[in-house]
Amino acid sequence: MEPLRVDDADELGALLDDERLHRYIGGRPKTHEELRAQYARQVAGVSKGWHNWVVRRRESGTIVGTVQATLFDDHGRPAAELAWVVVTEQQGNGYAREAAAAIAAWLRRQGVDVFVAHVHPEHAASIAVARGLGMTPGATRGDGEVRWTSP
Repeated sequence: MEPLRVDDADELGALLDDERLHRYIGGRPKTHEELRAQYARQVAGVSKGWHNWVVRRRESGTIVGTVQATLFDDHGRPAAELAWVVVTEQQGNGYAREAAAAIAAWLRRQGVDVFVAHVHPEHAASIAVARGLGMTPGATRGDGEVRWTSP
């Protein structure tokens, strides 16, 4: 994994331009310009606790997805909302699980001890990632996603 850069939109744009990715996360694929603008906001947000990484295959360096952590205060406890996306052709290879676990371990070393993820109730792969992080399902949000939290 490596920190997200605005220029990653050049490689990620084609990979994320896939309607199948939006089945569970909603929205639509972004144009190249929209993706660069989004990444510019995300890169700038690091100083405010918005961390974004690109996930690459070790062997080839090919981008396979992204992982994100947004820090917040949970009743006086450091917390992070986690999100992950793996490109369709690379799903099922454990990249989301490995990346999310690595980010959670890094955050624990920074003192974060509460994790949250919002997962579509039919997205079995993301449910498995959340469970692997020790999260349990809670309330369903208005957009149909379930809020998963760590103890």
